Amino acid sequence: MATPQRSFPDVLQNIITNLQQIIRYEFRLAKTEIAEKATEAARPATTFGVGLVLGFYGVGFLLLACVYALSAVIAGWLAALLVGLIVGIVAVALLSSSGKKLKNMNYIPEKTIRSL
Repeated sequence: MATPQRSFPDVLQNIITNLQQIIRYEFRLAKTEIAEKATEAARPATTFGVGLVLGFYGVGFLLLACVYALSAVIAGWLAALLVGLIVGIVAVALLSSSGKKLKNMNYIPEKTIRSL
């Protein structure tokens, strides 16, 4: 059975169409992979943000405790000091754990790089 001969412009048009499709698929793959990485980073980033806010509150309570301690020696400053220390410890724990997770994440779109 004889195969039909295609003209040079037809072959060239097919090559160009295939290249355009490949480029579109590569961009779609890169976009999907970046979205996956962003979704993966969202939870540790949120925890990091919560830890940061709690850290600010801890510093605020520690400063409040210093103010109470300097103004008068009463039981109120001791309560503020304890609350500040507890909030500070929780903040350090949250910042430490989520910071390590964010640091260890790989943000490179490896599938796209491999396919190129």
